[in-house]
Amino acid sequence: MNIVVFGAGGRAGRQAVAEAHRRGHQVTAVVRDPAGHSDLTDVRVVAGDVTDPVSIEHAATGHDAAISAAVDLSVSPHDFFTESARALTTGLAKAGVRRLVVVGLASILPGASGTPLMDEPGYPNEYRSFYLGHAAGLDELRTCDLDWAYLAPAGDFDHAGTRTGRYRNAEHGDPASRITYADFAIALLDEIEQPLHHRAAVSVREE
Repeated sequence: MNIVVFGAGGRAGRQAVAEAHRRGHQVTAVVRDPAGHSDLTDVRVVAGDVTDPVSIEHAATGHDAAISAAVDLSVSPHDFFTESARALTTGLAKAGVRRLVVVGLASILPGASGTPLMDEPGYPNEYRSFYLGHAAGLDELRTCDLDWAYLAPAGDFDHAGTRTGRYRNAEHGDPASRITYADFAIALLDEIEQPLHHRAAVSVREE
């Protein structure tokens, strides 16, 4: 497949690029400044803005599927995630790309109680504006006609862990759960390679 990865310079994005390349896919890595990412090798690296539908259309034309791992902490989370979701759904549709997988956040997915983790008693909420921004972006995805999936760790990323090659879908969010970026990338690519007509928000954890 030809896969375009937005936010390819971040931790999740880099691992998605590496996993896609490992599987033999042709990869375009989209970053804000290609000059700052000379370490992204063996893939095509281009400049792009994930909040600009025209930029997305140009980067995605000729591809079969897209992954978005983009984030911009310098702006309002609500503005960034809603604008990027709208731009992605518009730009990808114009480029003829039907499949999109977005790197998500466990906080907004259901916990064991059935309510979002961020609303469960005792859940840390110092970053609630970030959680709500993600939730608003997911709401935008739910209105689009693309074949999309929103994939999140069941809890959080294991920043120090190494690739195990295994993961499993989680029944619900779990704040204690951790998954490495490399194993999460396996789940991302497995999702990309699924048949079309599949729309869901899914959480994954280490096996």
